[in-house]
Amino acid sequence: MSRARDRGARRAYGSPVDPALLRAFAQRDREAVARQKRAFWADRCASSPLAALEASGALHEHVRALRPDYPTAADREADLAHHVALKRLLDQASRAIALR
Repeated sequence: MSRARDRGARRAYGSPVDPALLRAFAQRDREAVARQKRAFWADRCASSPLAALEASGALHEHVRALRPDYPTAADREADLAHHVALKRLLDQASRAIALR
């Protein structure tokens, strides 16, 4: 590591970063990490409605940071269409259960 890069690493991390650790990080099994993250958030959000609400709020903030225009009129239209379709399916399912 050059001296300038070494000084930058010290400022950013407090000490130089071990190149072997960087390689290990870059070469890790991304799919396994993604599965673990999905499992973590699924468990956390299933554990409490508040956790699910907080996660959805954080996701909304993140999307707004990436796309300040979100949701667009088209996004809202598509969302409403999905909600209407889901409501119809739930109504059908409730009627089918009531007939049992």
